[in-house]
Order: sequence, then C-alpha cells, then structure tokens
Amino acid sequence: MKITDAKVFVGGPGKNYVTLKIMTDQGIYGLGDATLNNRETLPAAYLQDYLIPNLIGMDPRNSEDIWQFFYRGAYFRKGPIAMAAFGAIDTALWDIKGKLANMPLYQLFGGKSRDGAIVYAHATGADLPDLMESIASYVAQGYKAVRVQCGIPGMPTASYAVPDKKGTEGDFITDFSGIIPKTEIWDTDRYMRFMPGALADIRDRFGPDLKVLHDVHHRLLPREAAAFAKAVEPIGLYWLEDPTPAEDQAALRLIRQHSTTPIAIGEVFNSIWECNKLIQEELIDFIRVAVTYAGGITHVKRIIDLAGMHNVRTGFHGAPSHSPISMAAQHHLNAWAPNFGIQEYLVLGTPACDALFPSDHVMRDGMVYVSDAPGHGVDFDEREAARYEYKPGSHPVVRLEDGTLWNY
Repeated sequence: MKITDAKVFVGGPGKNYVTLKIMTDQGIYGLGDATLNNRETLPAAYLQDYLIPNLIGMDPRNSEDIWQFFYRGAYFRKGPIAMAAFGAIDTALWDIKGKLANMPLYQLFGGKSRDGAIVYAHATGADLPDLMESIASYVAQGYKAVRVQCGIPGMPTASYAVPDKKGTEGDFITDFSGIIPKTEIWDTDRYMRFMPGALADIRDRFGPDLKVLHDVHHRLLPREAAAFAKAVEPIGLYWLEDPTPAEDQAALRLIRQHSTTPIAIGEVFNSIWECNKLIQEELIDFIRVAVTYAGGITHVKRIIDLAGMHNVRTGFHGAPSHSPISMAAQHHLNAWAPNFGIQEYLVLGTPACDALFPSDHVMRDGMVYVSDAPGHGVDFDEREAARYEYKPGSHPVVRLEDGTLWNY
C-alpha cells in the first residue's frame, strides 16, 4: 500500500481551517487538521513544499516510522508550525489505519473506558450579571461544566475572551479585519481584587455540583499566581488554567507550595519535552495539549500515558482553532484514555461547518459520544471547501496601562 497524493485546503466557515487529505493506491484516504490559529498559511506551506513530496510512495500503515522520519529527520525540531503539520499527517494516517481495520480509532487505542466524555462550554460576560446569564444558559442546555470569563470593573478595555458590550455573542479573540492586532489593556491589581469575589458569587448561585473553570491566560507573575490560587481555593474550582506563563516551569512549584487549587496547563505546548517535568513532578493536575499542535495522535498518546503514571488527567484544548477533524481525534482519545479529565468544547456544529465536515459524532447534555464509523469518523466535502478562501486575522496583543507589552 502506498501514498499516491496529498492535498492541502485552507478555509472554512468563519475560520481558516487547514485540512490535509492523504490519498492511497487502494482508494482509501485519510484526513488531518493542521490549523494554526492566525498563522494558518505557514503549516499549509510547510506541508505543500516540504512534507508532502516526501510522503509520496510511503506506506501509510507505517505511521510510527513516518512520524519519526519527519521529527527525528529534521535538524530543527518542534515548534508549532512543524508540529501542526506533523499532527495533520499523523491524524490522517491513523484515519487510514482505522478505515483499513474497519474500526473506529478508539478500538485501535484499546477500546472505550467510558460511554460519553464530559465537555465544558465557554461562558463569558461584559460584567458579572452578564456572565451569570451566560452560565445559566449553558446549565439550561445540560452542561455540567463551564469555563467562566468576566469583564473587570475599571479595566480600560475588555480582557481575554470577554465582550466589550453586554449581551454580545461571537468570537471575542480572533479579529478578521486584518493582520494587525488590536490591543487589550491589562491591570493585574484590578483583576486580583475583583475575580476571586466574582468566582465566589458564581459558586453561591450555581451550587457545588457545577464544575467551574477559569482561565487566567498567562497574565500573572508566579507570586501573584500563587496568591490568586490560594485566594480562590475555598471556591472549589475544577481547575485554574494557565495562571502564569509555563516557560518558567519552576514557577509552578511556588503555586503548589501555597495552594491545592487544581492547575491546568499546556495548550501552547508542542511536545512531551515541554511538559514532562511538570507531569513527572506532579506540578499540574490537567495537561491541555492538542492533537494538532502536539504532533498528532502518536505523540499525544505518549503524553497521555506519561500523565497517567503521575495522577495528571487530560483536558485537551478545544478552541475554534481546531477543526472537527482534530476534535474527533481528541474525542476518540477521550473515549479511551484511562486518565481522561474533561474536554474543552466550542460549538462547531453550524450547518455550514457540518456540510464541510460531515460526521455522526454527537454532543448531548454536556457529553460527547463518538460515532462507530471507521477511522476518526469525520469526512470532508471538497466541493464545499471550494466556497471558502483564506482570510487574514489576528489575536489581540496585551499591554499594561503604561504601555509595557504583556503576556497574551
């Protein structure tokens, strides 16, 4: 069996999804996702110009050797561009493998550990009453876990993932008006004074059973992060996400020394080498890597196995930057992983997205149930894809009130 061709498609409804289709001489094809949010053309070019020419003629069943070929065969390793491209190839090869075996991916991993996997939604509000309404709407839909983000009184601009005006809906992160980013202004003192009380109010209103998550998005220094984790400890958060930039992995020890609040980190990690110490020293409780950015199913399975040895659960990244293909791969891993925790889930199931990426995966009452279709269970309609083209967009940048550039 040989790979005969591969194509890359960039575009989609409201997102620049980067979709890889690998064809074989037996008529079986596999699909992968290389979407790197707001840098989508880079993994697409890497695939087209460098990786696909090497794929042609390879046996797609040898997914492990192909992964090693691209990773070890490159002198300059890792990084989000390369690992997103490797991840697309690897996911497509696993898709082919599942179709050859006539089995869904979770069966190839070792079968199901659970029938359905819990997911969390994103509740957000310009102010606390607005946020409360957002949370209540998700609870009414059956969600058992909600990530909460709130506008901070006195903050000069909206903070991370928060609308400027009350009642606004949509994507508050990516701006498709151009490649030049907008600027958010951050004030740590205002955040530290307001957010613990807001989280306490949320807990009081919705009770102990709702899993409440909160994302600091790298905005605090290590001492501040330790103080914040300690302050919110009585609230019983399901997790506190990215309290401080994880480049300084030793900073997580300071948080551990001061609080038992569960910590989730890793959505910007690209390999096991960026999180192995955090896992082995049990400085985190949830690992947030994504199949796309962390090199595909082959590499993420290694991270899951390592995490399972050290009481760390999965909490895969699931923002709109992941197409239904990578989300399906993660859903299969969630069905299998003995140390599954929770899955981030932003609704992709619009009619336009379903037409481009048809599948039978189901999200119901805050749980995802994978289909039993062979492979990862998501198809791709090339005729629908022809309707879309690349549209430049950008994330905001963050500055302090004095103009100092801060962590996004």
